[in-house]
Amino acid sequence: MASTTQQSPYSRIIGTGSYLPPNRVTNDQLAAQLAARGLETSDEWIVARTGIHARHFAEPDVTTTDLALVASQRAIESAGIDPQSIDLIIVATSTPDFVFPSSACLLQNKLGIKNGCAAFDVQAVCSGFAYALATADNFIRSGANKTALVVGAETFSRILDFNDRTTCVLFGDGAGAVVLTASDEPGVLSTALHADGSHASILCVPGNVHGGAIAGNAFLHMDGQAVFKLAVNVLEKVANEALAKAGMQASELDWLIPHQANIRIMSGTARKLGLNAERMVVTVDEHGNTSAASIPLALDAAVRDGRIKKGQHVLLEGVGGGFTWGAALVRM
Repeated sequence: MASTTQQSPYSRIIGTGSYLPPNRVTNDQLAAQLAARGLETSDEWIVARTGIHARHFAEPDVTTTDLALVASQRAIESAGIDPQSIDLIIVATSTPDFVFPSSACLLQNKLGIKNGCAAFDVQAVCSGFAYALATADNFIRSGANKTALVVGAETFSRILDFNDRTTCVLFGDGAGAVVLTASDEPGVLSTALHADGSHASILCVPGNVHGGAIAGNAFLHMDGQAVFKLAVNVLEKVANEALAKAGMQASELDWLIPHQANIRIMSGTARKLGLNAERMVVTVDEHGNTSAASIPLALDAAVRDGRIKKGQHVLLEGVGGGFTWGAALVRM
């Protein structure tokens, strides 16, 4: 008797959502705040070096999972599904509500999902969403799960040193989410993930909780020049790796959505791939670097304004502390 092999399902994005806290801080407003601390900066200085015009900061009583909740609700509504059908929740964050339990478990409760589905966090900093999406894709392809909620959410304002103008002007708070479901048609075409811990010191928060207090430094530290040099190099490589896995060329892409960190890094990556600026989704100007939230924020913005259409090919890629980097090629 001939044996048959059941093909594993693909995963496809069927809904997107995002949320930025309402407190929008312009460069001029931030410059005024820093001036009160004796630090000099300006809108022109920030825009020229980063492309950022504003960022959003959560209020003190608003947590990462509060932001994730709204983004998730919008993604679930966009997907048109019953939240109880979600059987996997993955939250990418470097700024969780607590040491534990995970933000994913807290989000599960806030969403009222009572089906006992698996829920866990992924910590890969600015590459976190790429890591989380690849993880959910593999769970679905294996047949273990059918519908996954994948979230990137951050409150980076809590770990910024506002006495360091080289870092505090770069980051903001926000959340983005997608719903992935099993599909007979390919959606996530390929993923590629990498890390190199030898570069940990160039982008880190070198502190921890010890004896009920913070040991070390709980503020973000970044060597901007070292990060820039490494980021442009690895982003080009991982983008080409994801394309090669799917048997595609960069010229076949409809859209590039890089991690929204710095317009110079983003533009440099696009040029190396031979893509013009019109094919790159840019939202960094309005929310700054939101770490794991930046890719799904940009994806949702482009889906909702009609730029990204069903059937188009979108390359998502990110690089972050760890050092980590990853990419996902998606057919919408």
